[in-house]
Amino acid sequence: MGLVEAWGGNPIGWLFANLIEAFYNFGYALTHPGLWLDWSDKAAIMRFIYYGASTELFFVVLVIFLIVTVCGLVWNGFMWGCVRALEGFANAVGRTVAWIGLLMVLQQIVIIFMQRVFAASQLTLGFGLSVTFDISWWSEELKLYNAMIVCLCVSYTFVQQGHVRVDLIYSNVSYSTKRIIDMVGSLLFMLPSATLVWLYGWNFFWRVMIVPQVSASDSLDRLLTKSRALRWNIETIAFSPNGFNAYFLFKVLLLCFVALVMLQSVAFFFRSYLEFKEGPASEGKYLDRDAPGDSTAELAAELH
Repeated sequence: MGLVEAWGGNPIGWLFANLIEAFYNFGYALTHPGLWLDWSDKAAIMRFIYYGASTELFFVVLVIFLIVTVCGLVWNGFMWGCVRALEGFANAVGRTVAWIGLLMVLQQIVIIFMQRVFAASQLTLGFGLSVTFDISWWSEELKLYNAMIVCLCVSYTFVQQGHVRVDLIYSNVSYSTKRIIDMVGSLLFMLPSATLVWLYGWNFFWRVMIVPQVSASDSLDRLLTKSRALRWNIETIAFSPNGFNAYFLFKVLLLCFVALVMLQSVAFFFRSYLEFKEGPASEGKYLDRDAPGDSTAELAAELH
């Protein structure tokens, strides 16, 4: 549209120009998916990489957040629906991924058994479609399972209030002040920090996926020029001989982690506002928390 170029001479003009252009950019992306989703076209891959951590995407997400927030301020039932959907998604992902902990234990038992009893150098796992790797590969792969639990259960743990908290002020202030602290914290700490990690993590991921390497400072025209020489070059370097060689998956988990934190920060802001508006009676409303099944554990969780 060219509004940013026309109005971008001062911060206020730049801000409003980007907010207005966000509607156009969002509509254009939806109506022209082939320009960034048709990965048989190398230029489309470069557009996807560029816009994945771009100013344009930031303002599209910001406009969506503002629209949803305004609608929620007018219709509180809609905002509660957003809270339930986002927290439900976090719980569903976390409760599913948590089973990987069991897989870690079982795989470690198999590895130790094969090493100590049969002195095997390789291990084949799978049902129907099996894969065979060196024992050291399977042993190092356990790091991936651990990373999956950390990255994909982060918002679930937040909903369940399971993160370690250093509390110097929060417990001694009034109910309304707590909700204000929660709202300010989600908007000024959770969202900005997650956005910053996304900006670094996005290009960090693509640097191990393609050549020539991309940079956060590259313009779209420069990336389109680089697309002529683009080829896939997925990182498969292991830290030890015959060790786990799919470390690019950790970069994928980093992006998933940030996305989940962003969604949960929005849900936390909405919940904090609604609980502030509706009063103490709404505290924990619609909150789907796991019951430990043990009276002592439940008391400890409540005190925490």
